[in-house]
Amino acid sequence: MAKQKFSFSSVFIFFKRVAIFFFASTILATLAYIFINPPASPLMLIRSTEKLFSGEKVMMKKEWLPLDSISPFLVQAVVASEDNNFKEHLGFDFDAIRKAKELNKKGGKMRGASTISQQTAKNVFLWPDRTWVRKGFEVYFTGMIEVCWSKKRIMEVYLNIIEMGDGIYGAEMAAQTYFNKSAKDLNRKEAALIAAVLPNPRKWHPNEPTKYIKRKQQKILQLMNKVGEITFD
Repeated sequence: MAKQKFSFSSVFIFFKRVAIFFFASTILATLAYIFINPPASPLMLIRSTEKLFSGEKVMMKKEWLPLDSISPFLVQAVVASEDNNFKEHLGFDFDAIRKAKELNKKGGKMRGASTISQQTAKNVFLWPDRTWVRKGFEVYFTGMIEVCWSKKRIMEVYLNIIEMGDGIYGAEMAAQTYFNKSAKDLNRKEAALIAAVLPNPRKWHPNEPTKYIKRKQQKILQLMNKVGEITFD
């Protein structure tokens, strides 16, 4: 039986098919999530797998709420804390990126400039990593949701899927767990505390704020006054 000869054309065809499948599937998924709420994120599955293999109890607390049923103070707080120009940019805040680079050159704690759109794309479609490959996919998916979704939908998905504690995902479960109330009833101070712990919600807890978190809360409250009410058409 004759051996099949290596062919660059066959390799090209293979990668072409892979590329077509990738783009077709990701476009369809992005369009589907306009109407269908993402059932789980890669991070949720990774956290659950880690607990399973370590012998811990697997916990995934989440409850989806439409954005209109989430306190406007929480929307205002995450914009003030995470992405001041959320409604204006097209997924990437280049001014924030430039400022972060300048501050990082001076040393000290590294600062990021990921927008809410980038964080949403990462949480819905990607795995937690800091490689350039993952970052490249993040750019791709951020562009996709900015083109296909409204800003309101991006904010809604973000507030429902983001990690807010150990096994706690989304605004509703965070509000119930930390403040014994629904996300729609969060006040300004509670919303600012939730936003303050988002960089590391498994280390810090809104209902037990450290002095550092209390300082962040006060800064976020001041920024909330500057950004004003966040509305969506």
